[in-house]
Amino acid sequence: MLTRRHFRIKVMQSVYSFLQNEENDLQKEVVFFKKSFENTFSLYLTILAFFKSILEHAEQQNNLKGELRATKLKEYPGILASNSVLKFIANHSTLETFLKRRKIKNWDFDFDYVKSNYRQLIQSDVFKTYSKVENPSLQQDRDLILFLFKEIIAPSDKFYDYIEDKELTWIDDLPVVNTFLSKILNQIDPNEISSLPFRQSTFEEEDPKFGIELLEKVISKEKDLQKELEGRTPNWDNDRIAKLDAILIKMAIAELIYFPSIPTKVTMNEYIEISKDYSTPKSNVFINGILDKVIKDLESSNRIKKSGRGLI
Repeated sequence: MLTRRHFRIKVMQSVYSFLQNEENDLQKEVVFFKKSFENTFSLYLTILAFFKSILEHAEQQNNLKGELRATKLKEYPGILASNSVLKFIANHSTLETFLKRRKIKNWDFDFDYVKSNYRQLIQSDVFKTYSKVENPSLQQDRDLILFLFKEIIAPSDKFYDYIEDKELTWIDDLPVVNTFLSKILNQIDPNEISSLPFRQSTFEEEDPKFGIELLEKVISKEKDLQKELEGRTPNWDNDRIAKLDAILIKMAIAELIYFPSIPTKVTMNEYIEISKDYSTPKSNVFINGILDKVIKDLESSNRIKKSGRGLI
């Protein structure tokens, strides 16, 4: 689910936290980094739990009795409770296992948000068109749930605020999880239980391992990396360089020197792109200029030694 860039962002945040903290405990920072990584999967589960709550609400509307049910049917058409994709997600046994294991509630304490999203869906033109189809196809079921997710849930300010309040690191995870889930929703097959994946990465896999190694290297070699930065910015005092810019440059230098399998161009491009989203408007130009000088100096002194697949 997570990309190398996402791990670099998590390392950047951990290094920033470490440098701001007077305790400066590397092991505690590594523990926080690992927890942040594990929480990405919890965010995925939390969003899936939202779909489960949507179905439960739809079923409740179908169970209304007498006159109340008659007046409510126009507002809450029962067809949504029969959506094959929604039912598949909500009743998935693996999802239920993980929700219990991680003690994730089905939005029980935020049910007003579930109802408001449900109401917004059934009042939409997309749903009105869908509700007129006598026997929706699997793709039509998928398209409706994709619409619910991409056009109602994901863009919601309330949803963003909820995520931010629940777990600080989820804000940076949200775009990655949203993209991943959008692809999954368009591929779900209720006849194939594995079409809704619940794969948890381990810290022994290549990308998570890279993130931990990068974090440990940047912090343990911080003084050495600071020396590499000094003298590269003749028109800037160290105190005038944005803290995040300095961290990103040090991370890039650490990759250039200590990670021989990562191509130089990849390192440079990654940190320039990260700076566009997380630092000042002109940071990408500044970082590009500094790293260009660093790379030339390191190459001329034969300190960049790259090897492995995909290198040129």
